[in-house]
Order: sequence, then C-alpha cells, then structure tokens
Amino acid sequence: MIRPATPTDLPRILDLVHELAAYEREPDAVTGTVDSYEQALFPDNGNPVAWAHVAEQHGDLVGIAVWFRTFSTWTGRPGLWLEDLYVRPEHRGSGIGTALMATLAQVCREHGYPRMEWTVLDWNTPAQDVYRHLGAQPMQDWTTQRLSGAALHALAERG
Repeated sequence: MIRPATPTDLPRILDLVHELAAYEREPDAVTGTVDSYEQALFPDNGNPVAWAHVAEQHGDLVGIAVWFRTFSTWTGRPGLWLEDLYVRPEHRGSGIGTALMATLAQVCREHGYPRMEWTVLDWNTPAQDVYRHLGAQPMQDWTTQRLSGAALHALAERG
C-alpha cells in the first residue's frame, strides 16, 4: 500500500533514510532527526517544505519517496523534485518502487506539475534501468552542483 506519510511514520522513515545512506556508501552522512523531519514535513506553523510517501506492507514500512516542489523558469510552473526513493532490498523487484513513482506522477498530474526530476548515482545502474523502463530520460548535458559547509559559509560572507 502506498500512502502519504504521517507524523507517526517519522522514526521508521528515518530508519529507511539511514539504510539508504548505507546503500549509497555514505553511512555517516545522515544528520537529520525525527524533529527536523517533523518541522520539514509537518510544521506547526507554515507550510511543509517537503513531503513523503511510504510503501507499507503488513504494518512495516518497506519503501519511501521524499520530495519537494521546484520551479521552472522555462515553464513558469512548479515541478516535483524526488529527493530520495528507497525500497528495502528484500522488496526490490516487487513493483514497490514503480508504485511509488506512479504515485508521484499522479501528484504531478493532480497539481499540474509538468516535470518530475531527480538525480541518480552514476554507479547505481539497477535504479537507472528502472527509471529508463519507466520512460525517464537522463539529462546528459547537466551536472548537479552543490555548495555546502565551509564553501557555502565563505560565499555567504562575500554577500
């Protein structure tokens, strides 16, 4: 069953995020907490900055899709950025990842978002194969850039 996440899912979502980090060879990279996820997904004041859908099977969360809205200057409309999709290894190949992606495609259709975009690690060919099967096209002329840590702070000082 695919459904929107609820606040009670947050500890289990964070468990899946830690599993994802280990899978992506960054086991110590996760700094998010249940509290930070709660503020992002279910804030007391204001609007969420991100959303999550979960795949639940027999009361256990076996997959997640965490996403947020983007904006395209070319279309003049919002889009959906899939930050992370993760399905536990023992449930891969069962259609859960496709079901999560189809749910997000429905979100796009319901809100009039013309795009759903995401990045995938170069070495993660199993995921790339799934995405190609769904009709996704790699953006070969684009490279993701990131500023963080000391470089982000140094640039802020220049402003």
